[in-house]
Amino acid sequence: MEILSSKKANKILFLNTFAFTISFAAWLLNGVLVTFLVDNQIFDWSAVQVGWLLGIPILTGALFRLPVGILTDKFGGRPVYTILLILCAIPMYLLSYATNFWSFALYSLGFGMAGASFAVGIAYTSIWFPKEKQGLALGIFGAGNAGAAITTMAGPKLLDYLTDGKINLEGWRVMPQIYALVLVIIAIIFFFLTENKKPKTSSKTLKGLLQPLKNIRVWRFGMYYFLVFGCFVSFAGWLVPYYTNVYHLDLVTAGLLASAFSLPSGVIRAFGGWLSDKYSARRVMYWVLGSSVILSILLFVPKMDVFTTGQGINARQPGTVTEVTTNFIKVGEQKYVLHSKKGKLRNANNEFRILPAKEMWQEAKVKVGDVVTKKQLIAKGKTHIYFQANIWMFTFLAILIGIIWGIGKAAVYKHIPDYFPEEVGVVGGMVGVLGGLGGFVCPILFGYLLEGTGMWSSSWILMFFLSAICLVWMHRVVQRMIDKKVPKLGFEEN
Repeated sequence: MEILSSKKANKILFLNTFAFTISFAAWLLNGVLVTFLVDNQIFDWSAVQVGWLLGIPILTGALFRLPVGILTDKFGGRPVYTILLILCAIPMYLLSYATNFWSFALYSLGFGMAGASFAVGIAYTSIWFPKEKQGLALGIFGAGNAGAAITTMAGPKLLDYLTDGKINLEGWRVMPQIYALVLVIIAIIFFFLTENKKPKTSSKTLKGLLQPLKNIRVWRFGMYYFLVFGCFVSFAGWLVPYYTNVYHLDLVTAGLLASAFSLPSGVIRAFGGWLSDKYSARRVMYWVLGSSVILSILLFVPKMDVFTTGQGINARQPGTVTEVTTNFIKVGEQKYVLHSKKGKLRNANNEFRILPAKEMWQEAKVKVGDVVTKKQLIAKGKTHIYFQANIWMFTFLAILIGIIWGIGKAAVYKHIPDYFPEEVGVVGGMVGVLGGLGGFVCPILFGYLLEGTGMWSSSWILMFFLSAICLVWMHRVVQRMIDKKVPKLGFEEN
């Protein structure tokens, strides 16, 4: 690959990343907007409907990544990116006229094309950099994922301003109009400040361009990306209603904490690219998937305040109850000591707790004069289990898993120019499709899991299974390589 002027390459990288950041912010608009509309009872949508509205634009962005990637390989990034931004602006503007679930869903389906900008940027960025710098370059470009933080951080404040502090709720309709205008402005800037360039494969037929998709490696990379990107996108939107419902936060605060999840995950992607260049993408992915399994388990434990049956007391000998107090029960001459309730969890909600806490006590089940038999239950056991799911610990763990996924996103895409240097648009587009499908499918599954279990944290158990599947699949591939080749190739690229 031709090594181009670093000044020109860096300029293209900056404009690509900037346009992608804005596109990503527009792509995840519904995470904030739908939560606002439901919380303020402008629309009466169920948890499942909310899940669909969060996922629908992600679906469009996913499905369009492959054709957009092909068009980028064929015609170059400059015209494709410009046209894509303008096309997204039209349904984004029309969203301001939505009056029900179906019209909102339809326009969301349209502006969701903004998510396909990733396929354009990956192909258009990689062609300007030599192989040894592509990991870092693509990592920097991918940091545009931080655009999610623009919407989750600024969106609630913008809505508050547009609705005059929620006095004029119909003012929300100006928000998509502002987003549409910004997309058009970015399209104009991108067209006039960039230079077009196409890869050598631009002369290939469509069949030739799609040839790499027969390789199972592409689909395996897509599965990894389903987790590290698709689930990141899902939670970037889902955490807003998560915080408002589980921790009873206002929309602005929930948006800020959701931004704390998405912002570092996007920015760290550049570091993930550097790590992949230096230590190999597979080493990085082992660490990413293993950490994702562990953190998903920790995040799954829900907020709990449970009263259940504990250890009681059975009579060791038959007899008549002669005395009952809060501290003991006396049957004949036999005395049974009771564990009394101390009330140590009385103010549990107002205390800072990281680990689960419990209190156990016993209450008499008999009264003076009762005749009891051997092994009869004379005192009931009570147990109070409380887990605060402390908001700051939850936020810390959520930020941590977001950062890990951010590193993983760069590691996945480091593989593509190494194995498919002339088909980055097509392969990157297909991997992006699968990743984007994760962003579509997961919010819907989150909604069904919430309705089925009644627990908001049920979404994290899904993350555990996805992480475990990816880790096992990758490890089995590595083991097969070790069996067929010399041991030293065990951690080299596949």
